[in-house]
Amino acid sequence: MNTQALPSGAQVAPPAGPAGVVAEPSAAPAAPAQPATLSGNPLLDAPIFPTLTRLAIPNTVALVMAVLVAIAETFYVGRLGTVPLAAMALVFPFVMLMGMLSNGAMGSGVSSAISRAFGSGDREKAAVLAVHAAAIGGGLGLIYTLVFVVGGATFYRALGGTGEVLAAATHYGQILFAGAVLVWLCNTLASVVRGTGNMRLPSIVLMAASAVQIVVGGVLALGLGPVPRWGMTGVAIGNIVAMALADLAFVAYLLWGQDKLRLPRGGVRLSWPMFRDILRVGAIACLSPLQTSLSALLFTGMVARLGPDALAGYGIGQRLEFLLIPIAFGIGMAAVPMVGMAMGAGQAARARRVAWTGAAMAAVLLGVIGVLVLIWPHLWSGIFTQSGAVQAVANQYLRTVGPGFALFGFGLVLYFSSLGAGPGHLMGVVLANTARLVFVAVGGWWLLHTGRGSAENLFVLALASMLVFGAATAVAVKLTPWRSPKR
Repeated sequence: MNTQALPSGAQVAPPAGPAGVVAEPSAAPAAPAQPATLSGNPLLDAPIFPTLTRLAIPNTVALVMAVLVAIAETFYVGRLGTVPLAAMALVFPFVMLMGMLSNGAMGSGVSSAISRAFGSGDREKAAVLAVHAAAIGGGLGLIYTLVFVVGGATFYRALGGTGEVLAAATHYGQILFAGAVLVWLCNTLASVVRGTGNMRLPSIVLMAASAVQIVVGGVLALGLGPVPRWGMTGVAIGNIVAMALADLAFVAYLLWGQDKLRLPRGGVRLSWPMFRDILRVGAIACLSPLQTSLSALLFTGMVARLGPDALAGYGIGQRLEFLLIPIAFGIGMAAVPMVGMAMGAGQAARARRVAWTGAAMAAVLLGVIGVLVLIWPHLWSGIFTQSGAVQAVANQYLRTVGPGFALFGFGLVLYFSSLGAGPGHLMGVVLANTARLVFVAVGGWWLLHTGRGSAENLFVLALASMLVFGAATAVAVKLTPWRSPKR
């Protein structure tokens, strides 16, 4: 291996013996080569819990800031009336899908590939993978834009949108998803940086972007000061402006702001093996958020049958899950490079310990939130609406599903950890989400066709589906052997 691929001053460590004892050089015939690692790398050497916590905190803070964006946007739109609020509830599942695909699934595939390359000591490969990742993010972003700008109304209608609600959702979605390519690029470039073990920079950029989105979206939506009131159009434009600025920041950092991942200056010839290294994890991982979003779409469609008040209330309650996802994602995305580098360095046992530790952390944090909304749901629902009917539905949803938050977070972090482990470790966690989707589809069909499709019963179904997902994911990880790739 070329030592120029290592950080300045780093050396390739000799093979480690039991309990981390380094073997002395010997004139005897060399044993089979072990994966080269980067000496002094805390992701490989430091205690797991404090290291995972240190990595997770900036991720979680940045993602919670994204939740504040969702809260602010729901606040703006709630001031515009019930119809815009219901319209946003129709578009929201596809916004969640975009984030989960670009950040959680394909983004984790990017981080996994780059971190495994770093774990094996091959920084040149990591740099080439970064270029291929940007190509993947840009291409998928364009596809997402095309699908939802042209055909968005079809999806919103399928969820039960009609009349004014459908028209408002279609208009809002066309503007918002016109900037989908910017979102995909932003999350892809953030994942490239995370794959190197740097969680702070992506968090700073995304927090700044969230602040821009809140300010610009609020000013344009409500027409503050001399600015005319643009309503939901202003909310969408705020997102586009923020993502464009974030993209510029990530590009500038990767080109001129660091030397850990030295991008090729003369350009890179795109090759299938590099795409495959990312897609072997990212493409399969995309099945999971697709199934998650389909579950959410099924629920949204079922609740939409109960009327605009029920749909708006469900949308408010569902947004609390958008708070859960950043917490679990923050821990999960910190676990991806830790697991990936450990697997690349031949430390499969450490990788599994990272996975279970992170899952326990998420379960505790989300469990606390679940207890809070079980006791005081109005603290959340009262932020967004003064309508008694809408708030009653939101409170009912929160009280019902709150007990399932802990196991839901436990399963999410195990899912992310499996992505970090690389190809051959994903099928079980993907099938766990399939089990959840089947449970929702069959259970929802039975409730509707037996006349039991009340809000109360549908929300119990939502709780049960969370428990199915968390338990099935834990069983899948427990039964799947984790083996470092042969080199």
